Amino acid sequence: MLNYLVLEGVSLINLRNMAKSKKSIIDLYMNWTLEHGSAPENIYLFCKENKMEESDFYAEYASFKAVEKAVFSAFFQKTLEMLHANEAYQTYAPKERLLSFYFTFFELLTANRSYVLQSLPNSAVEFDKLSKLQDLRIHFKAYAKEIFTEYINTDVKRLEKIKSTTFQEASWAQLLFIMRFWVKDESPSFEKTDIFIEKAINATFELADNPPLKSVIDLGKFLYKEAIS
Repeated sequence: MLNYLVLEGVSLINLRNMAKSKKSIIDLYMNWTLEHGSAPENIYLFCKENKMEESDFYAEYASFKAVEKAVFSAFFQKTLEMLHANEAYQTYAPKERLLSFYFTFFELLTANRSYVLQSLPNSAVEFDKLSKLQDLRIHFKAYAKEIFTEYINTDVKRLEKIKSTTFQEASWAQLLFIMRFWVKDESPSFEKTDIFIEKAINATFELADNPPLKSVIDLGKFLYKEAIS
């Protein structure tokens, strides 16, 4: 695996830098889901079992759907927090920064794989429409736009291409596709996901530069091999 950062304490359940009330509710919700095999039946029961007032819950979240969105948003925020805590990250070129993001983000997912697998569906169609990923989508699209804008800031025509909604949506679609791949990945230490990430990012940066070249063909061969294996 091409690691750019050393990851420590990556479990979402151990997040330390969120507001205590929000963190507590996320922790309790994740624990409930894992221990009961499903989301809480209602907020009243959830609060009663966890000895908290309903008003405390509603002060932070309007519903369980809002909590579910916050979980994946927290994955994103924690990823950036860990990246920016490493001074070397600021010296990386855009491509290396995006690779660092992906590897760190998927380390977080792996640290919480039981919850993530229970939370995400197997169907690709359902996956794309998940409301719980909406906040993650907003955050990631903004991050991808920033990365690619810096990468090609000397070329006006290419810059307009990167700023377009289409390119941002394509970046989000790529993240979703890799997440679906990771969900089904049964290789040791999710090595195939690591390979997929590198090939996908290489192809993406070639597409940002020029029409599809070697990396895009290489990515296609990898996906074909995985599809028939």
